[in-house]
Amino acid sequence: MISRTSEYALRALIYLAQESDRWPIAGKEIAEVTEIPPKYLSTILSALVRTGVLESSRGKSGGFWLARSSKEIYLADVLLPFEQATSKMCPFGNRTCSDVNPCSAHHEWKQVKDTFHKFIENTSLYDVEMNEHRKPKKR
Repeated sequence: MISRTSEYALRALIYLAQESDRWPIAGKEIAEVTEIPPKYLSTILSALVRTGVLESSRGKSGGFWLARSSKEIYLADVLLPFEQATSKMCPFGNRTCSDVNPCSAHHEWKQVKDTFHKFIENTSLYDVEMNEHRKPKKR
């Protein structure tokens, strides 16, 4: 339901949230541990800095860290910058699909999208991070 870019953004931010005592964390480490291609991750992290979710510093001891507490960063903050371009398109390939001119699956699909949006708007990075703490960390 989300793009690979969004999945990678979420994966990287969960790692940063879990490792908050070690900030800043180099992009190279984030890429290695989360198994995200480094160039792809660099683009994602830069976008998250621009949107105010992350902060960064350059140099030998530079890296990335969350701009605010993981309790104050919602999944919508992480995902929507990467999903906006496709969120208005009909996933069934119809050129015109809206409440006024719906495709045959519009009303059901709208319910799915509404539920998804409620979830990402009400679930913080902290909520997800806490569930991830139960899994062993890769290093």
